[in-house]
Amino acid sequence: MHEKQQLIFSAGKELFTAKGFKQTNIQDIAKLAGIGVGTFYNFFESKEQLFFEVFLNENRKLKEAVVNSVDFDGEPITVAKAIVHKLFAGMEENPILREWFNSDVYSKLSTRLAKDETGTAYNDFSYTLFIRLISRWQERRQIRSDLDPDLVLALFNSLSFIDLHKEDIGIQYFPQLIDTLVESIVRQLM
Repeated sequence: MHEKQQLIFSAGKELFTAKGFKQTNIQDIAKLAGIGVGTFYNFFESKEQLFFEVFLNENRKLKEAVVNSVDFDGEPITVAKAIVHKLFAGMEENPILREWFNSDVYSKLSTRLAKDETGTAYNDFSYTLFIRLISRWQERRQIRSDLDPDLVLALFNSLSFIDLHKEDIGIQYFPQLIDTLVESIVRQLM
């Protein structure tokens, strides 16, 4: 990353963390980075693009932390629950990742994810790792081998949409609901 681009990235991350996406503007980012607004546009097309890159970086760091903290040799139900709980807790603790729950930001992020031509959002190390984990479970006959690993991963990814509506569902039921759903998914895969 170019030095000025890194300054902008770091300033954006700091401001998005402190003020959130909506309250952060390009002028504040440029000022904190020590550059002019025009220089910002030499590296990022918009505040949304910068936020998207910061969000993906924070998401990758969370997934790395989860990977380093879970024993992947355990039973599938235990491993799946540990992964899901750690991912949800990490998203809740990180102000940038928490923006996923802001409907305006979610709409922009999901549009960017759908248009991600580089494949960064889907083909990062964690995607590969989780696909390998699912394949290993299939090879060990811990889960059905007739299912496409991408479908299995999609089942777990669908939990993030439930997470978006936890207040509607009832926050008091949410941890138990997630445990029940994860266990149900894994049992259906067995």
